[in-house]
Amino acid sequence: MPSATKHRPPSPLSTSGRTSSAQLHPLKPALRKPQPRKRQPKSPEVLERERLVLSRLPDTTVPPKRKPVRQFLRLVWHRFIYLLIHAVFIIYLKLRWGYNAIVSKVFALLYYHHRTPELIQKDVQPLKEKGKFPGHISVVLDYERDDLDKLIDEVAEIACWCAAAEIKTLSVYERTGILKNYISTSHRTIADHLRSYFGRDRPTVRVHAPHSRSFANGDIPGDGQDSEIDLEVMFLSEEDGRESIVDLTKTLCDMAQRGKIGAEDVSTELIDAELKDNVMGEPDLLILFSPNVTLKGYPPWQIRLTEIFNVTDNEGVGYQVFLRALHSFAKTEFKFGR
Repeated sequence: MPSATKHRPPSPLSTSGRTSSAQLHPLKPALRKPQPRKRQPKSPEVLERERLVLSRLPDTTVPPKRKPVRQFLRLVWHRFIYLLIHAVFIIYLKLRWGYNAIVSKVFALLYYHHRTPELIQKDVQPLKEKGKFPGHISVVLDYERDDLDKLIDEVAEIACWCAAAEIKTLSVYERTGILKNYISTSHRTIADHLRSYFGRDRPTVRVHAPHSRSFANGDIPGDGQDSEIDLEVMFLSEEDGRESIVDLTKTLCDMAQRGKIGAEDVSTELIDAELKDNVMGEPDLLILFSPNVTLKGYPPWQIRLTEIFNVTDNEGVGYQVFLRALHSFAKTEFKFGR
């Protein structure tokens, strides 16, 4: 029996003698390289924007390498100048410290009071004759932790110097306000020091702080408000400075809103009078026993016309600083503008 023959579909190669390139590569038209487009000229605005952007970009050019010998010599020169400046500055500080120490020692030897009021009066008598002598002195003291007795003793010594020099008012500023909690103790210590200076005829003294009870000598009836006081000692703190001005401003604003006062009633004289009644008046002389002028929050309104004195490189409370401050005040010329 003859075998069956399978019929296959005709091949495309058999139907045509040759094959076209389109049949062999059907995706070639899609893979043709695109023709380059003609670039449009940039507008002046675009060119200006590119220039501004390029001017702000960091410089990426690699700087030329320096020669190692020159770089080493430059480094040595810079360090030499640095050490020379430090050496000159240290020598200046040592010389200044030595000069101030010698001057302080000379004043301490020539003008030591020996707890004698007559010697203090002799030291300040030429200053009184010149007609320039403070009636209100203020001092700034620092409180060191766990050293309250030293602070109170310093207050007592300064109070004795003021009493011997016949200065009527002494205000003591201490930033934390710890002295306000020991007004009675401070008054007792001041009275004991005055007794060691003056004996039984010690001056009368009153110690108080803003918005607090005052203490006076036991031989004065009451709190000494209605009696003549030889020396008045006030304790101030940081809260008596800017905070008192803020409280006064709030009070004046509240009174203005209620219609009790008008805007034209608020003046410099009114603020000065209120602060004088609630805190204190302006001191004539402010003495700093620190090496630098550091007010540490001292009431700013009260020192507009105050003479400020300090001794460079000084550490601690001393009679020579107190006396040098009085001499400096006597040489001061006050010029008030119109």
